[in-house]
Amino acid sequence: MRNFYIHTMGCKANQFESSIIIENLEKNGLKHVFKIEEADIYILNSCTVTHKSDNEALYLLRNAKHKKNDLITVLTGCFAQIEKSTLLENDFIDYVIGNDEKLELFNYINTNNKCHAIDIMDLKTFHKVALDDMSKTRASLKIQDGCDNRCSYCIIPFARGKSRSADIDFIIEQINNLSKHGFKEVVFTGIHIGLWGKDIGLTLLDLLKEVEVRTDIPRYRLGSLNPLEITDELLDFLSKSEKFCPHFHLSLQSACNKTLKSMNRFYKVEDYLAQIDKINSMFALPFLGSDIITGFAGETDDDFEITRLNLEKSGLSQIHTFPYSKRSGTVGAMREEQVDDKVKENRASVVKAISRNKFNDFVNKNINTVQEVLIEKHPDKEGYLKGVTRNYLTVHIDSKDKNLLNTLQKVKISKFENDKIFGSII
Repeated sequence: MRNFYIHTMGCKANQFESSIIIENLEKNGLKHVFKIEEADIYILNSCTVTHKSDNEALYLLRNAKHKKNDLITVLTGCFAQIEKSTLLENDFIDYVIGNDEKLELFNYINTNNKCHAIDIMDLKTFHKVALDDMSKTRASLKIQDGCDNRCSYCIIPFARGKSRSADIDFIIEQINNLSKHGFKEVVFTGIHIGLWGKDIGLTLLDLLKEVEVRTDIPRYRLGSLNPLEITDELLDFLSKSEKFCPHFHLSLQSACNKTLKSMNRFYKVEDYLAQIDKINSMFALPFLGSDIITGFAGETDDDFEITRLNLEKSGLSQIHTFPYSKRSGTVGAMREEQVDDKVKENRASVVKAISRNKFNDFVNKNINTVQEVLIEKHPDKEGYLKGVTRNYLTVHIDSKDKNLLNTLQKVKISKFENDKIFGSII
């Protein structure tokens, strides 16, 4: 029996697909191990959002081969898909497997051909693979792949192809299977889940209506959404749902209209700020996360100041930020007005500070409220169970009762200390 080790980079879709890879290999007689030294095969499921992630992938593969020179190294994921034609020039990479092929990885790692990656843009349908792993408490379910947008900073559509949707019956079947095995929450993931249904004449709202009536899963959570995809009709529906977790992640990218236009994002700051206010008024303490890129090509100090001021006054709960990274083949990379790396980093630091203040304020609003918590973790060294509220807060609960694992409990949030949230079951 051969042993394999897998390392996953990037998004929740990648994490879900790594679980598929693990099951695929285990079903074919390989053993999953957790130390490189014990492995015969090293698999890296890569990300290519930034140059930093590309460089990290190469470092990890080189380092793995250095630790064990007879190791078979397999690079898959978005970096593999984009750079497939050149990666085998590196003597520390043995196989390059594309984003579609990785879902049936075993078929490709015992062949003479060392590169398996079709033109991802040729794919027209969602690759349906069911995940049997029932070892966690919150399940991820990939409902969509690919992206039809052409944001000027982003390479991902070329790594993932056109938007492709899983059909409703397949999704419902997977949710009911998860529910049957005791799962209390499912997280819908994909590359651009707001596009779900576009290729089959449906909308995300159509899917969620079916989830409400055809499943008995107690909770579901949505991945990242473009502001344009959060319609009044969708918000009205979600506000009345007993299953939906009031947790929104908005793919904003900037809070300056000039920058948004150059990014090829088709919305305005004032519109999504009003939308954020509307969400905060329609739900009880909803979590509102977002993405912001700092230092996109052409972003001046004045442009960033506009972003800073708008983020400060926004009703966001937390902001995930990262400096802009040029990606070859995108419009943004071809622009002359590139921003200095130090300036990008400094701007990211400013946004991170805003995010910390926003998050602290949001947590403090939750103090003395009662929240439904899904218990996820066994007691830690301090004797606390850990769980997640509907509005996406991780809570430490003073209990050592392992029987509470994977149960829904009413918890009163009591305090926020040393970046930890504490509560007690009522």
